Amino acid sequence: MTACCKNAYLVFGALLVARHRRLLFVHLAAVAWGAGIELLGAVCPLTPLEVWLRMQAGGAGYSGGFIDHYLLPLIYPGALTRTVQLVLAAGALAINAALYFRVYRRRTMGPTR
Repeated sequence: MTACCKNAYLVFGALLVARHRRLLFVHLAAVAWGAGIELLGAVCPLTPLEVWLRMQAGGAGYSGGFIDHYLLPLIYPGALTRTVQLVLAAGALAINAALYFRVYRRRTMGPTR
């Protein structure tokens, strides 16, 4: 699964949970992991593994985190600041809270017309 798909799953996975309830705990774990990494300002533990594997294969490694290296140049012109990290985490949590509220409301009140 590509990084883009993982990040999309983190942010919008609640929509999948609405159809496939068995994904609930997998998605909640992904949200907790992603938001935790952003809120703590940590580097995902998989990033050093990726860099090491790239170097073992003869490629070049990189410094910083996955988001810093791959996504930030596409999304933001400047470097990732602590404020941007907090906004990203808050956005992911807010979107998921809204989606889960909608799923919960539909389940308890039935579909609206």
